[in-house]
Amino acid sequence: MKDQLNSDLFDPRNEMDSDYSRGSAGSGGDFGFAFNDSNFSDRLLRIEIMGGPSDCLPDGEGCTSIADWARHRKRRREDMKKENGLLIPPRLLLFVLDLSLCPEEQVLNDGQPDMDDAAGCENQDEEAVAMVEETQSGDEEANSNESSWNMDCSTVLRVKTLHISSPILAAKSPFFYKLFSNGMRESEQRHVTLRINASEEAALMELLNFMYSNTLSVTTAPALLDVLMAADKFEVASCMRYCSRLLRNLPMTPESALLYLDLPSSVLMGEAVQPLTDAAKQYLASRYKDMTKFQEEVMALPLAGIEAILSSDDLQIASEDAVYDFVLKWARTQYPKLEDRREVLGSRLARFIRFPYMTCRKLKKVLTCNDFDHEVSSKLVLEALFFKAEAPHRQRSLAAEESATLNRRFIERAYKYRPVKVVEFELPRQQCVVYLDLKREECANLFPSGRVYSQAFHLGGQGFFLSAHCNMDQQSSFHCFGLFLGMQEKGSVSFAVDYEFAARSKPTEEFVSKYKGNYTFTGGKAVGYRNLFAIPWTSFMAEDSLYFINGILHLRAELTIRH
Repeated sequence: MKDQLNSDLFDPRNEMDSDYSRGSAGSGGDFGFAFNDSNFSDRLLRIEIMGGPSDCLPDGEGCTSIADWARHRKRRREDMKKENGLLIPPRLLLFVLDLSLCPEEQVLNDGQPDMDDAAGCENQDEEAVAMVEETQSGDEEANSNESSWNMDCSTVLRVKTLHISSPILAAKSPFFYKLFSNGMRESEQRHVTLRINASEEAALMELLNFMYSNTLSVTTAPALLDVLMAADKFEVASCMRYCSRLLRNLPMTPESALLYLDLPSSVLMGEAVQPLTDAAKQYLASRYKDMTKFQEEVMALPLAGIEAILSSDDLQIASEDAVYDFVLKWARTQYPKLEDRREVLGSRLARFIRFPYMTCRKLKKVLTCNDFDHEVSSKLVLEALFFKAEAPHRQRSLAAEESATLNRRFIERAYKYRPVKVVEFELPRQQCVVYLDLKREECANLFPSGRVYSQAFHLGGQGFFLSAHCNMDQQSSFHCFGLFLGMQEKGSVSFAVDYEFAARSKPTEEFVSKYKGNYTFTGGKAVGYRNLFAIPWTSFMAEDSLYFINGILHLRAELTIRH
């Protein structure tokens, strides 16, 4: 029964968000009236606030923006590394016995020192330090000066004493639960000392008050981030969720979104702040979905921001070839050393490039690209080619399987240039058959004067493309669906082509020829038919339209070089 109680006590899933939004006096779970009140307390908490050159202010104090908070925190962490020279792991510390054999700390784990932590960790302000005042033996007293702990390099600025209720704090925090259950074996041990940096004072007081009242008095992003860090440090998951929700409700900026993604790993891994990091990723993906509008901004983003953008299905980019080119450009800028670049491309960014939707021409270049390890690039290209060779129903099946996972490599994005499938023939004449599928929603978005382009395909060494339009018919009496064929290269090149447009139609669902013609292309020119189906737009888009089969318009273009 005891084990069951302990496991349930701190399970985030057992505490509903509504529990932490109740702030009115007398509501269930609100013990604000008992905070620092001796009548409702069984312990005294002594908080020693340590001072140092870099620990005079909390990260959030004096900060008017997220950017200020991030700069202040980074600067303080760097200063602490320089001052201390020794990095102390973020552990729950309990000073109870002779520490002369382990002068740094003793970890609360059945009273055994943690021998694996000598190498240190990030920085001292990540510590959660607790001391239980006990009567020492003569030997222990003799050693006390030797074991006065590494914070002796700082001074005690001030001491705060609070009346606390151990059941209330233990119910909210595994840190306090362990402290009170393992460290308070004798009834006369009623005094507990916490030693914190001055930068943490305001956040700790907010946190302690929250543990009683389920509410916070701070509302700004910098102050909430301070409380969030304190809540993570003292393992108060309910407060982490509360801060996360308040931060999500504040206006998001690129700076704040990147900061949320860059929170320490111990916070990021917590279930409590996952909604906050998810919201940050969604914000970045939405803001930068058309990367061409923010080229300089996007090129300056850190790795976490790039991953958030590339994970989106709604990325508005010409093609997956363009995604690949961008990733290479960004990686070469951010990681000048080839070894570093190969590592980040292979282990972090390659999974966000949807190689199966790249053109075969670009896939050939991937194989010879020195930025990728050859083994990695070979595997990626082979997987892409196998996908391209699959039957359409099998491709849809693979995409459906992937949609339920974090890996999206088989999911098609909303490309500006729609993917095509091409079958090429060299004999008896140079010819290619091009298939272009458009969703009903894509066609609907063309009205009243939009157009959508296909990816480029090649015939006789020349680049061509298809474009679907919503335009007025030749008499300008109604809107209709048009399909055109264009040649990419500009200049004096002349190229004679026979072409035919066809579309699948009900009830046979076979391709039916709609328009034939021939044209001598010069660079940049296009030819086609303004009203491919010879019906108004409303009839083309109607629910009983003959041309949408399971919501897809299937188009085909055949091109043959004329001699």
